[in-house]
Amino acid sequence: MKLSKFKFNLPTEQVALYPAPNRDEARLLVLNRKTGEIEHKIFKDVLQYFDDKDVFIFNDTKVFPARLYGIKEKNGAKIEVFLLRELNHELKFWDVLVDPARKIRIGNKLYFGEDESLVAEVIDNTTSRGRTLRFLYEGSYEEFRETLYKLGETPLPKFIDRPVEPEDAERYQTIFAKNEGAVVAPTAGMHFSRELMKRLEIKGCEFAYLTLHAGLGNFREIDVEDLTKHKMDSEEMYINEECSKIVNRAHEAKQHICAVGTTVLRAVESSVGTDGLIKPFEGWTNKFIFPPYNFTVADRLITNFHTPYSTFLMMVCAFGDYDMVMNAYNEALKEGYKFGPYGDAMLIL
Repeated sequence: MKLSKFKFNLPTEQVALYPAPNRDEARLLVLNRKTGEIEHKIFKDVLQYFDDKDVFIFNDTKVFPARLYGIKEKNGAKIEVFLLRELNHELKFWDVLVDPARKIRIGNKLYFGEDESLVAEVIDNTTSRGRTLRFLYEGSYEEFRETLYKLGETPLPKFIDRPVEPEDAERYQTIFAKNEGAVVAPTAGMHFSRELMKRLEIKGCEFAYLTLHAGLGNFREIDVEDLTKHKMDSEEMYINEECSKIVNRAHEAKQHICAVGTTVLRAVESSVGTDGLIKPFEGWTNKFIFPPYNFTVADRLITNFHTPYSTFLMMVCAFGDYDMVMNAYNEALKEGYKFGPYGDAMLIL
């Protein structure tokens, strides 16, 4: 499978700048893999497609305000710092991306906040853009985190071309977000409202939760035509005993299992055994899924509409059949569906 197969023209106006006013009222395109039939619905209509004992698997990762703006010592140059992950709790070491990167050297100090109250020192140049920072902070760890997050901004992807607003802190997050660590939201889950969850529960559907902290690697440009040569960045993930039991019970009873989002699909496929059952898991995954691929657990997928060449799109094509998914994308473009994290959704049956 070649990279060029995932090219399509996405008009700028079809990238959603804002979410639907109500979480469960985005548009929903339903694709039936067996027949190729396409239906146009509203997201809360997912209720029609699930019954008693069917299972939804959600990613309960929580996005943190990872984008900081600061200035460099001496020359006062403006610097954007994107927090990737905490490396050392006590020493306050963080893996970050800096932009512009070319003028940031080991030993440079960066200042954040209007009063420049938060200071960081560059202690390592790990890649052309990546750095390791040590934050110099005298107070308690809790106070440090509070300060860091107060200065941080919701990490909307750059292709959502507008300033970040206070409302994004809540909307670029699922209602069940719990375990902090992601810099990319599990966007399919953002369509679920409390009302919809309640109605699914009343219908007898079951919910299983896992955690995969989605990272910026999902937006990294693929620079090889042969997809077998692309390496995904590793992401931290956790599947507990309870999640495994709920999913495996449904699998053995031949109930429908719906992965809510590509991050869930990747996590499940990273932990499944040869018997088709998932195992509790704690660690990292760099699994890259693209067509052709045989999925063993989920038989349904809810996902947003993704950008050209993205690894998300490749995984959706692996799940829903390349030709059918690309045909559905053409239909979505023609019908004015919105793409990206704040866009509309797709249910693949």
